Amino acid sequence: MFTAIGGMVTGYSDIRNSSNWFDKYYNDDHTIMVTLAENPVEKIKSLKADATVNSILLKDEWRAVKGKMILYFIKDSSSPPLAYGSQIIIKKVSQKIKSSGNPGSFDYKRYCLFQQLTHEVYLRPGEYIVLNKKKEPWLSVFISHLRHKVLNIIPFFIRGEKEKGLAEALLIGYKNDLDKTLVQSYTRTGVVHIIAISGMHLGLIYGLLMLLSSPLQKKKNIRWLKPVIVLAGLWIFSLVAGAQPSVLRSAVMFSCITVGDSMGRRSSIFNSLAASSFLLLLYNPFWLWDAGFQLSYAAVLSIIIFMQPVYDCIYIKNKFADYIWKMNAVTISAQILTVPVSIYHFHQFPNFFLLTNLVAVPLSSLIVLGEILLCLISFATPLAVVTGKILQALIWFMNTYIEGIESLPYSLWDGLQISIIQTTLLILMVPAICFWLSKKRVTGLFATLACLFCFILLRSISFIRARDQQKIIVYNVPKQRAIDLIEGRKSIFIGDDQGPVDDFISGAILKPSRIRYRISEAVTAQTRGDSTGCFTCAGKHILLIDRTRSFQLLLTKESVDLLILSKNADVFIPRLAGSFLIGQVVFDGSAPPWKIRRWKRDCDSLHIPNHDVHEKGAFVMNLR
Repeated sequence: MFTAIGGMVTGYSDIRNSSNWFDKYYNDDHTIMVTLAENPVEKIKSLKADATVNSILLKDEWRAVKGKMILYFIKDSSSPPLAYGSQIIIKKVSQKIKSSGNPGSFDYKRYCLFQQLTHEVYLRPGEYIVLNKKKEPWLSVFISHLRHKVLNIIPFFIRGEKEKGLAEALLIGYKNDLDKTLVQSYTRTGVVHIIAISGMHLGLIYGLLMLLSSPLQKKKNIRWLKPVIVLAGLWIFSLVAGAQPSVLRSAVMFSCITVGDSMGRRSSIFNSLAASSFLLLLYNPFWLWDAGFQLSYAAVLSIIIFMQPVYDCIYIKNKFADYIWKMNAVTISAQILTVPVSIYHFHQFPNFFLLTNLVAVPLSSLIVLGEILLCLISFATPLAVVTGKILQALIWFMNTYIEGIESLPYSLWDGLQISIIQTTLLILMVPAICFWLSKKRVTGLFATLACLFCFILLRSISFIRARDQQKIIVYNVPKQRAIDLIEGRKSIFIGDDQGPVDDFISGAILKPSRIRYRISEAVTAQTRGDSTGCFTCAGKHILLIDRTRSFQLLLTKESVDLLILSKNADVFIPRLAGSFLIGQVVFDGSAPPWKIRRWKRDCDSLHIPNHDVHEKGAFVMNLR
């Protein structure tokens, strides 16, 4: 029954299965009306906002439809003001959201689809009309106003770009002002969870609300107000914080606890955890694939099960030292079930997580409480200024400490790669070890060794395959050339020139791919600004052309297994076909679209297989 319910809910939640999905009626000639679902976020060259598609104009009649899209507005001083709830009429062709298709990279298309976002459109002034009316539900207006007010208070009293950005993220989960290098430091040291609004934040809010409403418990006539205040406070904070899966999980769980307490019934924490996950997945089943959702539940479940046994391992008489050990016991217990999931998603493990969590967790809790106080006393400017300076100093200290830990040698174990089966085996090892140690049963030991053997076997097979692999990868990088020649666990990179590789290409494109294929040594080919030429790899002849070059028509054609056309190469496919027997043509990311369209027509007319990385994603060819 539950499997059937899950299948039905998942199918119903997929916007592509809806009979009113706008893409089923949408074509180049249609006009659509959309409503901004958020205030536009400023990017380098544009303003970005998610929008809900309300209706589409069919035969001079507006038809109600469903769906969401991403809008990009070119910055222009003459453009009308845009805000949450603005209704816009658009008559421009939108494009379906695509993923880069690069090996190991983030699947952006799937991520957007899980949020019902399927299309994107870039709008210039004159390509859209902003209507005078707005569509603003009262609750959304209230939440947006409250969130906007908080975002005005924090920058006014907490100065410093890093400090301000982190303060906004800690209190309401607003991440647009976060410093990217700072986020990387928090990620690499294992404390990025404090930036994401999670159970820790909701626990603080819950405790604070319980404390403030405790006097109501003594008066019988108004005792019912206590759970109402607690529930209202929890859910208002959750909505202001962006209603992410991690915060909703905690909100539902604390709501169950609050309702149970008000009825005089205390339920098992496992039941509350299961109920919250069930309700959230009924609301949005795609959260099951969300890394934050998985890690959130894994961490809470791990703390519930293992915190006390870990804490009981060491007895300390000194109260302060015992408190320090208790904090470490919570951190260690949380890692037991989250480590396999974290390695699977992020391919790294912070070796000094105990040192960072020991300071960051209690200090961030103090900062969050301080920010709540700052918002409450913001009308008293002198007192708020002092509070803001104290909070700024605390955030500066925490940032400096985290960045210091990151700079230590061997602070991060990077480049880890495990499959979903290996992740499952690591998770199954945990209850097997617990059964062996707690029950002293040899069955648990055998189960542990069986899981470990299977894990090592799969990992060994993966390394053997990596040792014998030979591939060429033409990456999908807009306006740039990026090619990897892989032989075994080594790779040679061919880029635009001999300068250093761009940070974006290195971190977001090359690194995930090389982790996936277990590359241990990578070098960059030394080029002269172009790499036109023919080379052989694993017996395959590869021709790379990125500039004008003449080819002589030969009586005996040379065989070319792979032809890569790059940049603004002024070549003609028919002439090349007269000189070479071409097996496959690839157009890389640096080639201009207008020239690719011409090359495609020529390839199709000559029946030569071709691959455009702009449309189909990265090209991967096994050379063996």
